[in-house]
Amino acid sequence: MTVDSFDELLVLLSPSLQRQHTNMRSPVSPAERLLVTLRFLATGETFASLHYQFRLGRSTVQGIVHDTCQKIWEVLQPIFMPSPTEQLWKDAADSFLKKAKFPNCVGAVDGKHIRIQLPSGSGSRYYNYKKYFSVVLMAVVDANYKFLTIDVGSYGSTADSNIFRSSLIGSRLYNGTLNLLGPKPIQEHGEPMPHVMVGDEAFALHVNLMKPYPKRDLDTKKKVFNYRLTKARRFVECVFGVLSNKWRVFHSTLVLTPDHVDNVVKAACVLHNFVREKEGVNYDEIVDAAFTDHTGSFVRHTSAAGTVRYKFANYFVSSLGEDPFQYSQI
Repeated sequence: MTVDSFDELLVLLSPSLQRQHTNMRSPVSPAERLLVTLRFLATGETFASLHYQFRLGRSTVQGIVHDTCQKIWEVLQPIFMPSPTEQLWKDAADSFLKKAKFPNCVGAVDGKHIRIQLPSGSGSRYYNYKKYFSVVLMAVVDANYKFLTIDVGSYGSTADSNIFRSSLIGSRLYNGTLNLLGPKPIQEHGEPMPHVMVGDEAFALHVNLMKPYPKRDLDTKKKVFNYRLTKARRFVECVFGVLSNKWRVFHSTLVLTPDHVDNVVKAACVLHNFVREKEGVNYDEIVDAAFTDHTGSFVRHTSAAGTVRYKFANYFVSSLGEDPFQYSQI
């Protein structure tokens, strides 16, 4: 984050971070509150370490971080991660068509496990298939490496498909109230095709959510479809990689209560969008980190969803929709 970006962020947050002066003591300034919080997010240092660096009480540092993370989300979310609109979906579809050559795609969806310390009295609810305790960040991103929407706080033991289905955006997708763009032909004079999100094998195939074909008995058409879908879906894994490398608090176990973990994750995600919008994308940060979390189970899909996937597969091997390099990648 540049100095200019920090100054702009401080202007946005100062009214929420300002505390009242008293005769007994002067409050910690908004600038220092923001610095302490950004230091925590960027390094993952303990509250005890920050206590020595900033010469503030340990409990004071802890309170500042928790409060500032909450304010960051409340102030920045309506500006830098607003609720999806038709224009937002259109912009996302244009970005995927340009950068991934996947028409009618409005988002890439995936889940990331955030490592936490076992909450008291929680049993095995947070214990995931990777053998550690976590909460799940479920995210939909665009091809500009920005979060479109997130859901945070689900138990690590829950499958990605179930988390997405129970999230606000997932439930609205499945019940048809998400206000996605209407069907649109993916080629000239072709039949209208629905707008879709793309996910991995952990998700359930749906008319508006495409997943790869199973890896057994693949013909060329199915292999090409899987390659093209993976090319679009990789944006969400890249975003998770950038998020973790920018905000290194995610490189270690979060020793916080679940509510405070949720605030930290949401603050980091909306700050990610803030930095991307103000400073663009640093492509040195874009790494294909292995953040894919396959925690789904087999779910039967409708014939309509299978038909949509089949039509996309046909398009990708047609003269109009093929990528010149796709056959060398399968």
